[in-house]
Amino acid sequence: METYERLLAAITPATGPTRDVLDPATGERIGAARVDGTAELERAIGRARAAQPAWAELGDEERVATLNRVADAIERSGEALAELLSREQGKPLNGPNARFEVGACANWLRATAATPQPVEVVVDDGETYAELHYRPIGTVGVITPWNWPMMIAIWQIAPALRMGNTVVAKPSEYTTLSGLALAAVMNQELPEGVLEVVAGDGGLGAELVVHPGIGKIMFTGSTATGRRIMEASAGNLKRLTLELGGNDAGIVLPDVDASAIAEGLFWGAFINTGQTCAAMKRLYVHDDVYDAVCDALTEVASQMPMGPGLDEQNVLGPLQNRMQWEVVHRLVDAAKTSGARVLLGGTPDPEASGHFYPTTLVADIDDAHPLVQEEQFGPALPIIRYSDVEDAVRMANAVDVGLGASVWSGDRERAREIAARLEAGTVWINSHGGVHPGIPFGGVKQSGFGLEFGAEGLKAVAVPQVING
Repeated sequence: METYERLLAAITPATGPTRDVLDPATGERIGAARVDGTAELERAIGRARAAQPAWAELGDEERVATLNRVADAIERSGEALAELLSREQGKPLNGPNARFEVGACANWLRATAATPQPVEVVVDDGETYAELHYRPIGTVGVITPWNWPMMIAIWQIAPALRMGNTVVAKPSEYTTLSGLALAAVMNQELPEGVLEVVAGDGGLGAELVVHPGIGKIMFTGSTATGRRIMEASAGNLKRLTLELGGNDAGIVLPDVDASAIAEGLFWGAFINTGQTCAAMKRLYVHDDVYDAVCDALTEVASQMPMGPGLDEQNVLGPLQNRMQWEVVHRLVDAAKTSGARVLLGGTPDPEASGHFYPTTLVADIDDAHPLVQEEQFGPALPIIRYSDVEDAVRMANAVDVGLGASVWSGDRERAREIAARLEAGTVWINSHGGVHPGIPFGGVKQSGFGLEFGAEGLKAVAVPQVING
């Protein structure tokens, strides 16, 4: 079993430029992350491209077996990976956090390996026979965010490898060690060159995007960065999957039992301390149950312990970086100034170490307020009152993003009717934000395009080929 100390030592460079990595909960130094440049990127891409033909020629059965061995390796190092993730990203070990994320990496690898290869007979009429197959692209570039740095990396790496591609991954500069550690464990089982990792800032990511040796970019992050990636990739028509920003709405209908849905509402909004693309960012509640929902949600939220991630009792942690803390603080302060009612939180402790922002619920807020209209990406939820469901649907659809949404009701058919009218890539009924390796996931509008997970996710990291005859 890998220990945290051995894992950290394995990814600590002996030479070359580095930068200090600090724990967002305490400000203490964790270790040093390497800082790569153009030369390291070129070498990584060269190694991945050289390894790709042999990896593709192994065949699907052997690649599947390899991915399952990689999942075993992650499980063997699970506690060490979880500790490193908690120290660098800030999320607690327990709850739907660090141990959950590492476990999801292994589970997702196995699910990706178990998904049938997408081969389709498109015409078979007695005269013509045609099949649609999916072939490797070549080398795929993967650029991952800091909120779920291991799990989202697997979401992109696993299907790319399954389809015979090699991968060059660049983790976020905020969670570099998590990306390097995950790759180090995976490379215990993968052939040399199949998975390469480069470490650096957005400039290095931009070089990866435009490199002619990369056939596809998979990116999870902000809409603004996604736009820049689209512009940069136009020169060589690079294929893209972009999972971008969200501002997910939840709509609560008047027939709910407030106490029964309160915990589901809480985790829909506050999983990973609100730092999740498809978390619920704004909640629309009908007049008839508004006060009951506010009370029940406040009761649940007030009992969720927040603190350093290595303390076993905590389920909420700090914001990963000061930049994001400032965004949340600005939006909540503006809401307070506007006269909105703070049900819980809203005032960070000036003496607290780390990037902690208290769990915050804000009621009686206007839909036009920035806390509603901007993605806060942190532990602050605005609760908006409505009296006509038509108004709730209109407000939910009024933003320019559409990653996820949810409808909460005791009448599932009524909820489905409303769900069909919401402009979002996924709409959940009586839950929010749950993903499944067999269910396609992706955004609409400025939340990006392309699907991940399941057979559709495999197709997205391959090129179609029709065999006619």
